[in-house]
Amino acid sequence: MRSLLARLTAPYRGPLCRTGQVIGSLCFIASLTPSLVPRGYVAQGLLSGVCFAVGYLIGVGLAALWRRLQLPELGRGRLQRVLRWLPWVSLLACALTAWWVRPWQDSVRAVMGLPPMDEGFSLRLLTIAFLVFVLLLMVGRAFAWVARRVGALSRRIMPAPVARLLGLVVAAVLFFNIANGVLLRGALHAADASFRKADALIPPEAQAPTRPGSTGGPGSLVVWEQMGRAGRDYVSAGPDAAQIAAFTGRPALQPIRVYAGLPAAGDARARARLALRELQRQGGFERSSLVVITPTGTGWVDPAAVDSLEYLLHGDVASVAVQHSYLSSPLSLLVEPEYGEETSRLLFAEVYAYWRTLPVATRPKLYVHGLSLGAMNSERSVNLFDMIDTPIDGALWSGPPFATRTWRQTTDQRNAGSPEWLPVFRDSRAVRFMNQTGTPVPEDAPWGRMRVVYLQYASDPITFFTPYDAWRQPDWMAEPRAPDVSPAVRWYPLVSMLQLALDMLLADRTPMGYGHVFAPAHYVAGWQAVLGTQDWSAVDTRRLQDLLDPLRRQEIERRRSAAGG
Repeated sequence: MRSLLARLTAPYRGPLCRTGQVIGSLCFIASLTPSLVPRGYVAQGLLSGVCFAVGYLIGVGLAALWRRLQLPELGRGRLQRVLRWLPWVSLLACALTAWWVRPWQDSVRAVMGLPPMDEGFSLRLLTIAFLVFVLLLMVGRAFAWVARRVGALSRRIMPAPVARLLGLVVAAVLFFNIANGVLLRGALHAADASFRKADALIPPEAQAPTRPGSTGGPGSLVVWEQMGRAGRDYVSAGPDAAQIAAFTGRPALQPIRVYAGLPAAGDARARARLALRELQRQGGFERSSLVVITPTGTGWVDPAAVDSLEYLLHGDVASVAVQHSYLSSPLSLLVEPEYGEETSRLLFAEVYAYWRTLPVATRPKLYVHGLSLGAMNSERSVNLFDMIDTPIDGALWSGPPFATRTWRQTTDQRNAGSPEWLPVFRDSRAVRFMNQTGTPVPEDAPWGRMRVVYLQYASDPITFFTPYDAWRQPDWMAEPRAPDVSPAVRWYPLVSMLQLALDMLLADRTPMGYGHVFAPAHYVAGWQAVLGTQDWSAVDTRRLQDLLDPLRRQEIERRRSAAGG
């Protein structure tokens, strides 16, 4: 029994590498520094544990290389004794830094108007980081044990260097297949089943529209039950003609919203054609403006973007969207990155082909819009070479991911002196960038034939993450800093990239107006720039922003209560 237990625990026994402890501690301490979005103790503990493990692995590799090169051991006599204590000193530094980490995280929270962290933050994150490191250490040692065993068995029939290489290859293939074929596939299958069920669920309070012109209502070509949860929310929400007219004091039309869910047709092309027919049935091409929207991974369309558009145009607008996935945007980007682009391209091609056959004098102005993954796919659906003789009128793309091609090109080619987080591109006649404070381009600067606006926040890691952050400092960290980025943010090799990768998963949990959560007020400004609306005064625009922004509404109500009225 004792020998069996010894055999089972053999891969996990042995002292820690001192070099790994030191480098792991440095990575751990760097991971505690602030980045773009606030991190709770769970997220921070996971990040710090992973960073310690990565640093430890680097240290183990360096120590092995040192021995392989047969270099002399560092230090002699008293210096060697000091070096032996260094790992323990570094671990003590980790504990002390974790205890003092709250001011760093609070600097990010202060920028976003959040309260400080509680006093239990440090102890909790240390506990989680320790458990994560132990788990990863066990995986790493199991990998090394498999590689050694395969290498030892192979040395009977082949040279030792070849046997060691074979052991590494076999271990890598085995662990990759376990991680990818069992863990990842199982997780994705469970996620797909969960999202699919959630998408099909219709709450009792969600009733199909009764108005004949509505998608999902009487006479609709798209069945209510086949629109998906996001589609049903999209077509049944938003302001109606009476609400718009009551706010603006002017006559208003009932906005048209068309949506085709995944179950509505067998493939992406069929869904795009179904959406076009439904748009034609409702008279979408008879409105003054038409917007082709690419939703996020789950099919969600940001209501703040559409509500603000419909108010600005007094309801004289039609919008159309088609769902391309059940999965959230990160999972959709990981599993089926090309499918969202295909759906967006097919929908735009169907709408654009019909639109360009209409008389120029009477057809609606044509715009495109997308948020996050939707912005990237929407941008890819618009091929300027295909419509060079008949361009669309404009685009509003909010929170474009870092892999968005045209956004990346225009950002990299920005005018000298303009920051990466709010660039100025050439003469600004075609492309402009906006954030919480608006655009750096003067208000009276002329536009060209087509208006493209990127709405982005500097605190949005989905936009500003790149893999290159592992070995070079990103330009958005240079001075001057954006107002929504903490002055305490610093760059550290490899660690900063891991921080921003985690930030992407937390980007939609920030307060409105930061990270990846776009405020209605900023959509209003973005649409005004794209549409070129002239019939809204500064006072009326501010009223609309206050109406749409729930945070502002709460503040207005609080002030009224405090004033006694």
